[in-house]
Amino acid sequence: MKFDLKSEFSPKGDQPRAIKELVDGIDNNQKSQVLLGVTGSGKTFTMANVINKINKPTLIISHNKTLAAQLYGELKNFFPNNSVEYFISYYDYYQPEAYIPSSNVYIEKDLSINEQIEKLRLSATSALLSGREDVIVVASVSCIYGIGNPDDFGKNILEIKVGQKIILKEFLFSLVDILYERSHDEEFKRGMFRLKGDTLDIYLAYEDYIIRIIFWGDEIESIQKVDPNSGRSISNENYIKIYPANLFVTSKETIDIALKEIEDDLDKQINFFEKEGRFSEAKRIKERTEFDIEMISEIGYCSGVENYSRYFDRRDPGKRPFCLIDYFPDDFLMFIDESHVTIPQIRAMWGGDRSRKMNLVDFGFRLPSALDNRPLNFQEFESLINKVVFVGATPSDYELSCSDGIIVEQIIRPTGLLDPPIEVRETENQIDDIINEIHKRIKNHERVLITTLTKRMSEELNKYLNNNGIKARYMHSEIDSLERVNILRDLRLGNFDVLVGVNLLREGLDLPEVSLVIILDADKEGFLRNEKSLIQTVGRAARNVNGFVIMYADKITKSMKSTIDETNRRRKIQNNYNKKNNIIPKTISKSKENILAQTAVAQEKKTTNKFVSNLEIDPVIKNMSKIEIKKIMEKNSLEMTKSAEKLDFYEAARLRDENIELMKIIENKS
Repeated sequence: MKFDLKSEFSPKGDQPRAIKELVDGIDNNQKSQVLLGVTGSGKTFTMANVINKINKPTLIISHNKTLAAQLYGELKNFFPNNSVEYFISYYDYYQPEAYIPSSNVYIEKDLSINEQIEKLRLSATSALLSGREDVIVVASVSCIYGIGNPDDFGKNILEIKVGQKIILKEFLFSLVDILYERSHDEEFKRGMFRLKGDTLDIYLAYEDYIIRIIFWGDEIESIQKVDPNSGRSISNENYIKIYPANLFVTSKETIDIALKEIEDDLDKQINFFEKEGRFSEAKRIKERTEFDIEMISEIGYCSGVENYSRYFDRRDPGKRPFCLIDYFPDDFLMFIDESHVTIPQIRAMWGGDRSRKMNLVDFGFRLPSALDNRPLNFQEFESLINKVVFVGATPSDYELSCSDGIIVEQIIRPTGLLDPPIEVRETENQIDDIINEIHKRIKNHERVLITTLTKRMSEELNKYLNNNGIKARYMHSEIDSLERVNILRDLRLGNFDVLVGVNLLREGLDLPEVSLVIILDADKEGFLRNEKSLIQTVGRAARNVNGFVIMYADKITKSMKSTIDETNRRRKIQNNYNKKNNIIPKTISKSKENILAQTAVAQEKKTTNKFVSNLEIDPVIKNMSKIEIKKIMEKNSLEMTKSAEKLDFYEAARLRDENIELMKIIENKS
């Protein structure tokens, strides 16, 4: 299948030129390109158009799970008829195994796996191995971490068709071999199968439907896709592939070979420790590894089985692990979103992982093979790149050097909005000046962001503003994710007027109500005040027609000058385009209802165990009987589950809130 881009919009501004240049570069075998797109210029839409024209399997890497989910949702809307997949770490919570020699503390691995994300990961790898060209995978940087061998995964795909003759008992063993479990009670969930008479149901680990196979003797009479909730048939199929239920699938023969090699390496490590006179470490590695060997022999896995992945993958010591990129064909396309942040994350993953595991190996908690269960190092990652487009508003020197300094600019916004003007003011009497500027914005029903250098400065300034009658809040890294969404929602709704923060006010904030960004200590050069950080921060005021930035400083640093010069250059290009095309810039304003719908996940209040809802229930529903209202609630619950599985958490939260209000109506009728 080919990609089929669906959108009511067509490329505008400099999007057509950016799309053409990127496509031409890819067609001309240019390995690396840079898309420099300003905030709000529609970079995702440009990526979608490039993918549509190139028509190759595509990997998009993001540094942030939240932004990855946002990209995934947007691309699913652009390509509803194609395979858009999501691949991030499947842990809701993860505490890695570690040993701290200085305090002699061993920390057990502790984790919680999100089954829905695990399903999406399997869906991604299955789609890639299906041979489809129209696959897009949106991934976090966890995609460079080791997973199962794609050859083993591919060899364990079961193919069946109507009319095929197979021995049922052997087929059931084949399902077990690819890590499906037999259901022996009422529980039937993904990755399981059940047999009732001549009917075999398989709940695919990577899909939202059940495969029902009906036998006539040893012959497959029919194959159906079945809705797991209603039990109704969705469609009849003549042929289907069943992919393994786990990425780490291997054969019994490979397990036997691996266990022998683990035993050999255990003997070597025991001898090493004993020669060094480290008998407690020798005893520890012997007991722990022998227990693991016994567990693998009995049930096929053990806690921490990933530390033995090299043996099962048939890799030599030191050889890189297989990762998601290995599941792509050789001619795939890659986009690295917000590359100035994502690339440093990829660079850092290998070193952090190895440092932790060296302690485990050195003190007898793990065999040296644990070092080979790791993410790729940066050189290995680079070696797997075919064609890549680095995307962001502030590309780093690395991206520029890869593309020989040639960049594709996307500066014009479809809304006609300009980059905000920047003014530098002295720090003397800055607080009085800030309060005066804030009052101007409050009169216009607009909001203000203030960036500080430290958490304490944020808290103290927030306290001072509130003492002076200005409704303000602060936000920094110690505030959890749900509360951050809550704070941003209240800012947009006008429940307060000023948000004070540190470096959380840079990437990924869509706040069109903000017309003023204030940068304190702009001349304090460093990570938070370098050119890239300043440009990202300035961009927070680029979604409002009255956008304005004030830098408080006693001198103009090189970073400040570069930011001001670049902003002025962009403003000139944007303004000339608007004049030439008679475009009048306009802020995209959102209604209160729209903002509430987008941020419904923040409705939970920590002062109570209940949810506070702003939903208005239709008067017609209020006058229904309790039975009728309960039917509506049942339908909402079903839709809520589907929305959550599609990662549409805002819609799921809205349905949840509606059910809470409906339950109140039922209680009042009692």
